[in-house]
Amino acid sequence: MFTAVAAAMFYPQLFLSYGSFKTTALIVPLLQIIMFGMGSQMSFDDFAGVIKQPKGVLVGFIGHYTIMPLTALLIVSVFKFPPEIAAGIILIGCVPNGLASNVMSLLCNANLVLAVAVSAVTTIVAPFVTPFLMKIIGGQYVEINIWGMMMDIIKMMIFPIIAGFIFNLINAGKNTARSKNIQLVSYIVVILLANIIYMQVNQVGISGYLLESAKSLGLFFVLPYLAALLFRHYLKGDLQLQKKILSLMSMVGIAVIVTVITAAGRESLLAVGALLLLVVTLQNLLGYFLGYNAGRIFGLPEKSCRTLAFEVSMSNGGLASGLALTMGNIATIGLAPAIYGPLMNVTGSTLASWWRTRPPKEEIEKAAKENQSQAPD
Repeated sequence: MFTAVAAAMFYPQLFLSYGSFKTTALIVPLLQIIMFGMGSQMSFDDFAGVIKQPKGVLVGFIGHYTIMPLTALLIVSVFKFPPEIAAGIILIGCVPNGLASNVMSLLCNANLVLAVAVSAVTTIVAPFVTPFLMKIIGGQYVEINIWGMMMDIIKMMIFPIIAGFIFNLINAGKNTARSKNIQLVSYIVVILLANIIYMQVNQVGISGYLLESAKSLGLFFVLPYLAALLFRHYLKGDLQLQKKILSLMSMVGIAVIVTVITAAGRESLLAVGALLLLVVTLQNLLGYFLGYNAGRIFGLPEKSCRTLAFEVSMSNGGLASGLALTMGNIATIGLAPAIYGPLMNVTGSTLASWWRTRPPKEEIEKAAKENQSQAPD
């Protein structure tokens, strides 16, 4: 990653185009592949945590969508960045969190059920919440089209995640026929309803809606369904192999996206790069601190507080980069997301490793009680 970024800074022309093909055109398809990989590791069961731990999910959901945007607003108010750079900092605070936050909770033995539930909820409401927050907070810096951004998020994130759900549903083969059919019908309904927004954005009639719906169903329903059948037939539904392949594709995709954005925004990075890195680091660390303490304030266990630190602070940098591209300002708005994504993985894994060596207080007390109960009289 660092080698690719360094190369993009020194030789940006090598990463911007090949002949008439502009590499920025790769960002959205790569993001969709990453989101597909995320969806393939999720299922309806991930939402069970909402029922099991409603308080923690509510704190995590509200915390992520208030702490991060308001922290971003405070930062850009103090540090006077150009409008589009400031909008990028706010954008990273308004997008949902991603799968990386769940990985960090797993690494430090935090509350993984809560982590998965918070990520699922923040993701599913992102088409509505992210454009709304950007309009209110970021609208003073750049023009925000709420309906357009809503459709962009659906196409870049929600549809690919649904495709991942379908792939996992068919490939894993763990559900009953009734459960499988209910889920498949639900996905069709979601895709059809989501394309109503397409009508609003593009001002098309019924024929345009039907055509777009057919495209969406073909790409995000039929294709993953058939791919899962083939994968299950030829590779016997090997879930570990599936995970390895999709993880590799995701890592490559993220590396390419960051490299392209770095090359496109080289001049802006040279002008504000050091300060932007400092500010984005501050934004990330504040997210950990405030997320953790939000859990403490509401009386959640230590394991849940650690989870909330990651769920609040770690944002979907890939989605933010994709939105920056669709807004037409990848070289400026896209810089903060490009920095934030790799940075949060470094800080997150460091924090997770530190916490892993320091068991939560409740676990220490539980172990002490168990030792006392097992001790001979």
